[in-house]
Amino acid sequence: MDHLRRRLSGFFCLLAVLSLVLFSTGALAAQADSLLDGIMQRGHILVGMTGDYKPFTYLDPATGKFEGIDVDMALAMGKALGVEVRFVKTSWPTLMKDFEAGKFELGAGGISINLERQKKGFFSIPILVDGKTPITRKENVNKFQTLEQIDQPGVRVIVNPGGTNEKFARARLKKATLTVYRDNVTIFDQIVQGHADLMITDAIETVLQQKLRPELAAVHPDKPFTYSEKGYLMPRDVVFKMWVDQWLHMAMNDGTYRRIYDKWLK
Repeated sequence: MDHLRRRLSGFFCLLAVLSLVLFSTGALAAQADSLLDGIMQRGHILVGMTGDYKPFTYLDPATGKFEGIDVDMALAMGKALGVEVRFVKTSWPTLMKDFEAGKFELGAGGISINLERQKKGFFSIPILVDGKTPITRKENVNKFQTLEQIDQPGVRVIVNPGGTNEKFARARLKKATLTVYRDNVTIFDQIVQGHADLMITDAIETVLQQKLRPELAAVHPDKPFTYSEKGYLMPRDVVFKMWVDQWLHMAMNDGTYRRIYDKWLK
């Protein structure tokens, strides 16, 4: 009986060793196949941006270069990874299509975290808490404090296509006139010029635009209609997400993000 026990004990020990070897081999194989390793091996990362959403991303037509909060953050991330950052132009209507096609590995530039997008990829930890709020001409601020005031016949609401702004407007506004305007860079000039009464967009954008266009005013940006978060969109690669989240956590707490944020908003 003791002899049998010794043999069984030896067998289970061998089985445990083999299991550990197989597990380790599998873990190493998975690690070798991670997106993070692939990016470091080839020496560059592809970052997708619309280039039309200040202060996060703007593609300057004069220089052909991207600039903004998430541009500087992407460059800081690339430096931490030791790789070159290559920016890829996308658009709000084609954002998820381009992402699924593998045109970029990190989506940035003021992307709102939502469950529909999360079905197709991972999001980083949030970099900003935000929400939808109006921006209008200064003399109209008191007229458009609530959705009830906005959603009235004759009120002209302008919106850029394909993103969460259009989705929110179509879901919440039934009586107001909704106009889709495709250029997100000059859309605010339509309000300045009187072609539209207001736009409902992310609070952080309204704060910036009222600085860029003195005729406009953000309507209660500290108390938006909705709650939302912004983050970075990534493929379903756990190793890559863990690295990005850890880097972001450190950047949000060591002053990196605050310095970049203040550069573009103060």
